[in-house]
Amino acid sequence: MKYIITCILLFLSVTLFSQEDTKTNYDKKEVYIEMRDGTKLFTAIYTPKDISADKKYPILMQRTCYSIAPYGEENFKKSLGPNAFLQKDKYVYVYQDVRGRYMSEGVFTNMTPQVAHKTKKDIDESTDTYDTIDWLVKNIKNNNGKMGQYGTSYPGFYAAVGTLANHPALVASSPQAPISDFFFDDFHHNGAFLMGYFKTFPVFGVQKTKAENKAWYSDQSIKSTSKDGSVFYNDIGTLKEGVDKYYKNNFFMQEIMNHPNYDEFWQSRNLLPHLKGINHAVMTVGGWFDAEDLAGPLNIYKTIEKNNPKAKNTIVMGPFSHGGWSRESGKHYHNDIYFGDSIATYYQKNIEYKFFKHYLKGKSKDDAELPEAFMFDTGKKEWASFSNWPPKESSKLNFYFNSNGKLETEKSAKNYYAEYYSDPNKPVPSSTNYAEYNGFTPRNYMTEDQRFALSRPDVVTFTTEYLSDDLTLAGEITAKLKIVTTSTDADFIVKLIDIYPADEPQNNDKPNVLYANYHQMVRSEVMPARFRNSFEKPEQLTPDKTTDVNFRLQDILHTFKKGHKIQIQIQSTWYPLIAVNPQKFLENPYLAIKDDYTKALIKILDDSHLEVGILK
Repeated sequence: MKYIITCILLFLSVTLFSQEDTKTNYDKKEVYIEMRDGTKLFTAIYTPKDISADKKYPILMQRTCYSIAPYGEENFKKSLGPNAFLQKDKYVYVYQDVRGRYMSEGVFTNMTPQVAHKTKKDIDESTDTYDTIDWLVKNIKNNNGKMGQYGTSYPGFYAAVGTLANHPALVASSPQAPISDFFFDDFHHNGAFLMGYFKTFPVFGVQKTKAENKAWYSDQSIKSTSKDGSVFYNDIGTLKEGVDKYYKNNFFMQEIMNHPNYDEFWQSRNLLPHLKGINHAVMTVGGWFDAEDLAGPLNIYKTIEKNNPKAKNTIVMGPFSHGGWSRESGKHYHNDIYFGDSIATYYQKNIEYKFFKHYLKGKSKDDAELPEAFMFDTGKKEWASFSNWPPKESSKLNFYFNSNGKLETEKSAKNYYAEYYSDPNKPVPSSTNYAEYNGFTPRNYMTEDQRFALSRPDVVTFTTEYLSDDLTLAGEITAKLKIVTTSTDADFIVKLIDIYPADEPQNNDKPNVLYANYHQMVRSEVMPARFRNSFEKPEQLTPDKTTDVNFRLQDILHTFKKGHKIQIQIQSTWYPLIAVNPQKFLENPYLAIKDDYTKALIKILDDSHLEVGILK
């Protein structure tokens, strides 16, 4: 308890100090840095006032499409860098608007494709990173010649692609909640469109025509019609009707509508195949309950690990929602679930601060002595470290979907199937937190109580008995479904749920939440059956034919405790999080009209199972 109180007080004191001292301790300069093709990118540089030949500082940079405000050399940010501990320690902090955004020149491209650098004139985000670093180390007087970069969400992508800059000054990169591939992160999950992101498109799909220091797209934002956000989604109609009403001139939405499959347009925006030749320190950070970018951090870490044996490669996954590690909340909750105190402060002080200080101010060629994988067990609610991820010491276990709704580690001897009718006109809700539907993106559903789905006839469940011992799931999860349907297309949603004991005590912080028999969602994913064999070439289902639909859920580290149950829920709609699948195969399902909506009888056969890794 003393440690927790100390962490909170230390964080608050450092934060308050940082809000007051920026202007006192730093000078600010704004410059345009010219890229190799002549495009100039607007850049703000905050330099410690005491920098000198005897006191040199490293450079820490964030590149972003979200504005580097406040603009004007007389206007200062209240805090600098990724956390207050680093600001107190002092670095040269650099912020840059990427191409086509705010005060920078050029045209904005979502997830700029990485190109093969056949000539010195070829440009992408890695060359912009290189050119910026090169200018900074040559023009900021008394820097120590070492460069680091970081960013969360879209800036996390710029940090991830920036690892490919291969500038000799770049010694430390920390992509945080980074996007790796828009067909699997953020706007799609396994190619299924995230309808819950519908209101975000003005931010990403409107080009500016001149330098802007304020959001030029705000007049195109969709205004809420009710505090109950489900009103909007219930009234919008089909995806096509919604796009025709709101986004006919939104270039990013139109790109999505015109590219329903994993074609060259999306493949060129996949960062993962390019993550080679990285030889500096990389620390990728994510949150187990990051509804936007859970796939990105895991896949970027694994790809760097596979392709770059010389890189000092670390992954950190905490009990956070999107970017939650950057702000301290004291008692740390995700939705209704409590995970501990001062978790963000612990990460910032003991992991992030240590990473950047070692590589930027210490001996960057030496290892920082951080764990390879620093992962939070969301069931035990404690940190664990691993020398590999997924952990090599884990073993495979199958949970079979057996008769009478039983979830068991042995396949039933009986031939069995569970069945449900799926009606696109009456989709299963993705959440009962209707106010959150009005938000930028839904987040709380990632740990939400799933009891609301139990009474739905279009949801089937499989549940273990009460566990006699703790069971820790660690690493990758694969759903292996054998299905039969009367339709030519369908989505399959699999949810992994931790059921609390019937006598689970109440939490005084959440007096209106019933924790007894709480059905906490731990992991979930959607898979369109049309992509079961190829994301590039969709295939229709043959009605009444047994078909395999196999897909990965994202990784997990969760201990199901003794006295809890494990449950699987399976369904074929999940609205408004996922756009409704018409359940009729179309070349472009985004163009479906109501007449295409097809009710289907779907069977889940008894060979179906969930393959997980377990730690003993």
